[in-house]
Amino acid sequence: MLREVIRCRGHENVRATHKSTLEFTKEDYLTPRGDCILCIEADKGLNDLSDEFKAALKAGRKLLIRIKVGDLVDEVLAEGSPELILDHPHSMVVRKSEYIDARTLAIRANKAAKDIDRRIVELLKNPKTEAEIELTIE
Repeated sequence: MLREVIRCRGHENVRATHKSTLEFTKEDYLTPRGDCILCIEADKGLNDLSDEFKAALKAGRKLLIRIKVGDLVDEVLAEGSPELILDHPHSMVVRKSEYIDARTLAIRANKAAKDIDRRIVELLKNPKTEAEIELTIE
């Protein structure tokens, strides 16, 4: 099993209403237009993931994304792809589609931002709220 943990925090502009993507970013700000972003000030971007983890994603392995805020947990299932680039310094985007660019972490996800537990989203509208994003490849 391969595991990466990302820590990030909320922001007053978190809306998480995007229908096809979900994003975590190292950026320290969020505009209302960033409706796919769940948390900011992440301690890792795609280029910070281990080489072993990236290789597993590029082998097309399945990815479990566990979003934890306090006692609340939501899970997203997605897939890697040989086409993944995995070197963006700031962003990690999970997509329902098969579209891939430098910011794509995984594709064919079963959830996007709008599907995340609304109790988690409400908590992440507070800049003091911290989240843990656990990425696991079995």
